[in-house]
Amino acid sequence: QVQLVESGGGLVQPGGSLRLSCAASGTGFSLYAMGWYRQPPGKQRESVAAITRDGSTNYEDSVNGRFTISRDNAKKMVYLQMNSLISEDTAVYYCKANSGLRVYWGQGTQVTVSS
Repeated sequence: QVQLVESGGGLVQPGGSLRLSCAASGTGFSLYAMGWYRQPPGKQRESVAAITRDGSTNYEDSVNGRFTISRDNAKKMVYLQMNSLISEDTAVYYCKANSGLRVYWGQGTQVTVSS
């Protein structure tokens, strides 16, 4: 069983920055593909960023150049650095792990971008 816990969300003004963290428990973390998804209010969950076990990354067009996903396999942590935040980034952000057999989700952390 893999458990994921997100943290670091909060209220930030437009143009500001936040760093989200995802702490993983269980074995095999270094083999998992990891990602961040978000669900804006009233909308479907959407992919934000992904990172393979080897460190290759992919980003949604809307966040490319502003967000950076990274991982620390020794600490079993995944991060999402969010810069130049805009109101459209407001959402609940979820950490995702893909073991190759199953997909696991964290509980989510709220990010609100507002003046």
